[in-house]
Amino acid sequence: LPGDNTNRLGQRFNLLRGVTVLCPHLFETISCSPLSVRSGDRYIPTRAGSNWSINFHYANENCHSPSQNHKAKDASTESGKDTVAYAALLRNELLGAGMEAMVEPHADDRRQAVLTPSARSLFRYTVHTKKVPFDSDNDVSPYSLSPLSNKSHKLLRSPRKPARKISKIPFKVLDAPELQDDFYLNLVDWSAGNLLSVGLGACVYLWSACTSQVSSTPSCTTLVAVGTHKGYVQIWDAAGGRKLSSLEGHSARVGALAWNGEQLSSGSRDRVILQRDVRSPPGAERRLQGHRQEVCGLKWSPDHQHLASGGNDNKLLVWNSSSLLPMQQYSDHLAAVKAIAWSPHQHGLLASGGGTADRCLRFWNTLTGQPLQSTDTGSQVCNLAWSKHANELVSTHGYSQNQILVWKYPSLTQVAKLTGHSYRVLYLAVSPDGEAIVTGAGDETLRFWNVFSKTRCTKESKSVLNLFTRIR
Repeated sequence: LPGDNTNRLGQRFNLLRGVTVLCPHLFETISCSPLSVRSGDRYIPTRAGSNWSINFHYANENCHSPSQNHKAKDASTESGKDTVAYAALLRNELLGAGMEAMVEPHADDRRQAVLTPSARSLFRYTVHTKKVPFDSDNDVSPYSLSPLSNKSHKLLRSPRKPARKISKIPFKVLDAPELQDDFYLNLVDWSAGNLLSVGLGACVYLWSACTSQVSSTPSCTTLVAVGTHKGYVQIWDAAGGRKLSSLEGHSARVGALAWNGEQLSSGSRDRVILQRDVRSPPGAERRLQGHRQEVCGLKWSPDHQHLASGGNDNKLLVWNSSSLLPMQQYSDHLAAVKAIAWSPHQHGLLASGGGTADRCLRFWNTLTGQPLQSTDTGSQVCNLAWSKHANELVSTHGYSQNQILVWKYPSLTQVAKLTGHSYRVLYLAVSPDGEAIVTGAGDETLRFWNVFSKTRCTKESKSVLNLFTRIR
């Protein structure tokens, strides 16, 4: 053969050798079907329906013992990312996908994403007369020792996001004797001064997260609001350990409180919400009447303009400061609404959770009054809290799984599932730095978990309804 043809043949053999090395796992990425098509005088079957990788997987499972199968499963789990990278590489070299960056699909969508057939034919029997310039991304240098294309090299050099790891074990556990197993109470809170307050029996205990000491007179000055069984709302000076005032107005127990600067909102079993300014003399209050049963959840929005309330009447109401009537009312829940949380990342986004007969997380656009997404958690939803740094939220649950779930929004995929409480996880509070949470249950324990990262997410959801992003 002439010299030029010999060089070209060597290059083709080099490419063919690279394809031959990749071909033993070809059937893990290409789906097949029993249909067939004619192309000229060649009979080429197109197998787009059958999944050979699953068949080979079952065949390999039958050849190994249960212990070997378990080890193989662990190994396949650890090499999941390598499998995705290998599949993307095959799509580039055999199907011409032209992928230059790694795309990590979710576990549920991984097989579907890997096995998606390409619209381009695997083999072509036509001769292309148009020559592609040598500096094209699809071409390979004749002096390169690698059979891979330039795009495949870019894919292999692309950075891979490290796996998110959340510890399944609490980093601290505290005893909390006489912590009540009552769904309608809110007995745990974590202040901006890193002070944890817990209501145990007839007493309120203050635990400093800085010194890990229980004290009724911490070094930092703060006010503590306490709702009592007789309907009083007491304001205490935690630094001096003395009661500043006892506010009347409710005729039944007060189970929900929410601060909004110097304003304090209280919800009671008498179905009334009272708003007071602690600097004003007693008697100056606003009465909000909209619930038909006990008010068990109260949360102010991050912009301090709207108050969300949940009740045992399965209603979620949104109030503003200019009216004594609710501006919005949501009635989709089928059980009591105690879990309420405003998103700090998207203006007007409100999340709520229903009780045992509902078990659903629901999201609302309070700017338009429209319901958004919802998902069935499988258990009674007791509390909700958003992460300050990422578009994630945590929920605590009661009947019947007593678990703690970390969700990614808006995909609503579970990032982690934490277990450990033997009773309903009725109480939840987030640390001031937004990294840790504390949960409490009727098993009379407080458990501290690291669930959120301090690193702020670079990709935040941007809503066209957020008016604050468009102010010049």
